[in-house]
Amino acid sequence: MSATTPSTAPPIPATTSRAVIDLGAIAHNAAVLARAAGTAWMAVVKADAYGHGLEPVARACLGAGATWLGVAQLAEALHLRSLLDATGIARPAPALRSLPTPDAPRILTWLAPVLTPEDAAAPGSPLRAAIAADLDLSVSTPDQARAIAAAADAEGRAARVHLKVDTGMSRAGTTDGELPALASALVGAERAGSLVVVGLWSHLSRADEPDSGSTEDHLARFRAADAGVTAVGLAPVVRHLAATGGLLWHPDARLDLVRAGIGLYGLSPDPAVATSAELGLRPTMRLEAPLALVKRIPAGQAVSYGGTWTAPTSRWVGLVPLGYADGIPRAASGAPVTVIPSPVGSSVSADAAVPPPIRTRIVGRVCMDQVVIDLGPAARAGDTAGGEPPARAGDTAVLWGDGADPAGIPTVDEWAAVCGTINYEIVTRLGARVPRIYLGVDWEDRV
Repeated sequence: MSATTPSTAPPIPATTSRAVIDLGAIAHNAAVLARAAGTAWMAVVKADAYGHGLEPVARACLGAGATWLGVAQLAEALHLRSLLDATGIARPAPALRSLPTPDAPRILTWLAPVLTPEDAAAPGSPLRAAIAADLDLSVSTPDQARAIAAAADAEGRAARVHLKVDTGMSRAGTTDGELPALASALVGAERAGSLVVVGLWSHLSRADEPDSGSTEDHLARFRAADAGVTAVGLAPVVRHLAATGGLLWHPDARLDLVRAGIGLYGLSPDPAVATSAELGLRPTMRLEAPLALVKRIPAGQAVSYGGTWTAPTSRWVGLVPLGYADGIPRAASGAPVTVIPSPVGSSVSADAAVPPPIRTRIVGRVCMDQVVIDLGPAARAGDTAGGEPPARAGDTAVLWGDGADPAGIPTVDEWAAVCGTINYEIVTRLGARVPRIYLGVDWEDRV
């Protein structure tokens, strides 16, 4: 073939890593959480579905019975609505107080730009776009209520809002002292036909501490707020307080709806209380990359920036093409990695020897685009050349996945412990340049 003749072979991907997302595990986890909740559930798919991919995860959750989808940022909620519209998933029924179904889900979003009523009513305002997209909006202050009402009036249709109360998180939500003013503003907007208060909600701050007593305090404040808003004439049809930790460990907090987040992705809200395996959950993300290089370094040789690790003996080291630009925490020095060596001999030979997996760790500092892993001693007695390397360029390095894998694949929880953080952060920060590959995609009945 001449240099100018186009190749008909499929293109070889230029990427050097991938995150494999098991949508079957998403469905399994959804079933576990739904059984525990015993009520309607929202799939929380904020932050690109905790780094797993917004559209595929949202559709998998709807297929598993979710009737609500939750995202924090308004921009992401608008994007999600456009994705669902494009795939033929219906919008919810026009009746403002109707309950959603998996075939016509509702989307709740709770962080929107701060707008004056005038800006909210202006053509092209994000609040008008939200109302046109049939999104449910959260409201915590009278100013937010006035902006939403102005946008709804300009759009010519009433908005659906969820009144958020601060029950002890001290984050979003109206306080006890501010609730009467907000409720009054919402009553007036309802009477004017600008909006309908369909939900009452809050967040639990310590649901992952079952014996702290904090959740019971949250629930008491929530019930008091509920009594207050109904006393002035508001009639929310859905009350929701519990996320994964709440639905698992606080039955009284399940109410009309629960918000399943971290558990959907096969991770425990607190592994110290119960691990994923103990909860019956299956981790859904496997992060892997082929080794870009394997080489021998002498004893005493420093590795990576700053020379924070030196080889204690002559060593084999491998280069993994993932770094902090991909979301690998810079604090991940020492984090576990498992290398799956390729069979020795012909790749098509049925009797080719398969070396065992190598459980190792990152050594030296994490770089922007790569990390170095220790593959073990190189020199053996009487072998000054160092012998054969235990792995080769192209062999697969797995950073995390399902801890139940017999190959000894590291878990997200192990990574979180090394990095001094939580499992939520490890998966959510994974960068966009790592392609997501999906297993278990079966959407033919939904399009």
